[in-house]
Amino acid sequence: MPPIIDTKKCSKCGSCVEICPADVFYGSQQGEYPVVRYPDECWHADACVLSCPKDAISFRIPLTALVPFTKL
Repeated sequence: MPPIIDTKKCSKCGSCVEICPADVFYGSQQGEYPVVRYPDECWHADACVLSCPKDAISFRIPLTALVPFTKL
């Protein structure tokens, strides 16, 4: 799942665009809300979440991805 931008919190600083290792925000401009243009390329590295000064970015990760695989 790609990052979710809360536009009510976002200050349009562009730190997420600059730090993303997968460049999923490619083409987003400074001073505008970041746009996730390549959602399938997201690595969920959390770099954008950690760099956001306003805590405006989050991930919606499915429960099945959060539960580790276990053998019975």
